[in-house]
Amino acid sequence: MHYICIGEIVNTHGIKGELRILSDMEYKEYIFQKGVHLYIGKNKKEEIIATYRFHKIYDMVTLEGLQDINDVIGYKGEKVYINRDDFSFPSFLKEDLIGLDVIANGYQGKVTSILKSKAHDILVIENEDKRHLVPYVDVFIGKIDFENHTIEIKDMKGLFDED
Repeated sequence: MHYICIGEIVNTHGIKGELRILSDMEYKEYIFQKGVHLYIGKNKKEEIIATYRFHKIYDMVTLEGLQDINDVIGYKGEKVYINRDDFSFPSFLKEDLIGLDVIANGYQGKVTSILKSKAHDILVIENEDKRHLVPYVDVFIGKIDFENHTIEIKDMKGLFDED
């Protein structure tokens, strides 16, 4: 399985086992549907969505077989994951970039993670020597080639060199 974090359970809502999930996932309409499998917490406990609604900034879900606040209170503060292999989205997810080989004017490395920031996401690119942070914006990102498992970064002075 290829797990992707889609958000965090920030609280419960009411007494009937509804959970408040804070998520900035791009394709929520594919994920938050009745019958979709979610994986919760470090142990990736599998749960199935029974109901969904959007409320203020939260994605509100109930889970099959859990209809009381006492059944779900332990999930508060836990991360929520999906199995990437279960979904087909219209475009790639930023998380799909993790593991791609990076090519930039002689520099080679691998995308190891993605950091979230208020302005934009940041690719963490590492090789055996260094770790580099590259903003995920068009000015830096070149061709993304999933077939060849590569991403080209437009190298700018100071991006990968120390001069």
